[in-house]
Amino acid sequence: MKNYYSILGVTPDSSEAEIKSAYRRLARKFHPDVNPDGASLFKDISDAYETLYDAKKRFQYDTINGFFKSSSYKKEKQQTSPNEAQNQYKKTSTNSNSTDEEKSVYSSKTKMDKQKFSKKINDIFEGFTNSKKEKPLPVKGADIYEEISISIKEAINGTERMINVVHAMECPHCKGRKFINGNVCPICNGSGEKTEHRKISVKVPKNIKNGAKLRIKSEGNSGENGGKNGDLFLKIKIEPNSRISFDGNNIVYNIPITPVEAVLGGKILVPAFDGNFSLKIPPKTHSGQKFRLAGQGLKQNGKIGDMIVNVHIEIPCSLSDDEVRLYEKLKKLSTQNIRENLLNE
Repeated sequence: MKNYYSILGVTPDSSEAEIKSAYRRLARKFHPDVNPDGASLFKDISDAYETLYDAKKRFQYDTINGFFKSSSYKKEKQQTSPNEAQNQYKKTSTNSNSTDEEKSVYSSKTKMDKQKFSKKINDIFEGFTNSKKEKPLPVKGADIYEEISISIKEAINGTERMINVVHAMECPHCKGRKFINGNVCPICNGSGEKTEHRKISVKVPKNIKNGAKLRIKSEGNSGENGGKNGDLFLKIKIEPNSRISFDGNNIVYNIPITPVEAVLGGKILVPAFDGNFSLKIPPKTHSGQKFRLAGQGLKQNGKIGDMIVNVHIEIPCSLSDDEVRLYEKLKKLSTQNIRENLLNE
């Protein structure tokens, strides 16, 4: 790695103001608009300034490369001329070895066990970024919001579903720090997180309404610094049904009856989700007539709704020859014109 201090003509003890001053002076000298031959040097000057002027980047660079402030470095107030900076740049570009002092610091660093040194860097860098905090506060993970579609039957009787939820978790490799030994974490690419697809079994209770929300605790995204996981919220969407709908706690059921049932009346069996129920149809029942079955609706919050049955007269799709002949006889017997007063109503 290039010696950014030599490129700018400063020392590890130099202040931010000195680094900025050195950069401006060299940038004016070697900017490609002024010095076309200095394009390569100008790039290195810019890289050096970007690293050393940023406190966090500089700390990381110093730690990895063994540049520590010490009494052996003397602050030099004098300015480095552009020619001296160019000579220093050539020196650091052609010779990877730095000064005797730098080699001494670096050699002492290499004597440390590699694993201990790696851990030390991470610990120091983490402490630097949280220099004003003794210990990061726990942060609860973000909640996850999803939608689940169920049928009318499932809404009334309840059901159990297996759903797939995408969770954002702390990267196990870098522990959410995004960097490892100064390099971007190869597992999470510097995001500090990794995604995980998790299948979760969810129980949908009986008599649930459209738009209701289910809360599954601790099934949201992972927390930070030991914080609790977020929660998973599932919004219920009941698939539409041409026969059944809801009106509050009431179940509205549209059922067909035959012309014979409408005229003569009688008891009919109506299919339901928990078995058939019997409904008494009075004689001369009209299409659109409503029947209320008390206490047969949804049960929620201690309240029980009703089932409202709307009947509609429908002609069977297939009729036998005998049935057709009977309708022909009825036609001859029928003398009433039901459309006579249609416009007077």
